[in-house]
Amino acid sequence: MQRSQEAAYREYVMLRMDVLRRTAYLLCHDWHTADDLVSTTLAKLYDKWRRARQADNIDAYVRAMLVNAWLDERRRPWRREVPADQLPEVADVAVPPRGEHGDLLALLRSLPKRRRAVLVLRFYLDHSVEETAEVLGISPGTVKSQTARALDTLRAVLPDPSQVGG
Repeated sequence: MQRSQEAAYREYVMLRMDVLRRTAYLLCHDWHTADDLVSTTLAKLYDKWRRARQADNIDAYVRAMLVNAWLDERRRPWRREVPADQLPEVADVAVPPRGEHGDLLALLRSLPKRRRAVLVLRFYLDHSVEETAEVLGISPGTVKSQTARALDTLRAVLPDPSQVGG
């Protein structure tokens, strides 16, 4: 990479780092994993910087890279197992404790990965249905159905359903 391109890359990263970290955290709910996802994304971005700068919307390009890095990470075999000392006898479906953001984060964490990604892209990053479909590589109809199912799931466990979606 040429020096001028590297300077532009560094400037872009400095300006977007916080938003990328928060987005990654909303996807994975772990700051260490979020940092790993951002690092992976930025390493790939460095290699593809010339192509990324030619994109119509570089932020959308990078967000797609971040979501894909998260989806790839979720597919890793060691991410599927959750160690526990004891297994519960009955599934705990209680509403998580209320907090400033804890309740929403816990509810997001309970959703399947694609539905979580759809909600983060649609409502946190304010993507349109079409933009979300493009980032995730799915049809707009799938985005709509995944959004509806995710919101229905959240409404079913919230004490006041008016707190979710509109």
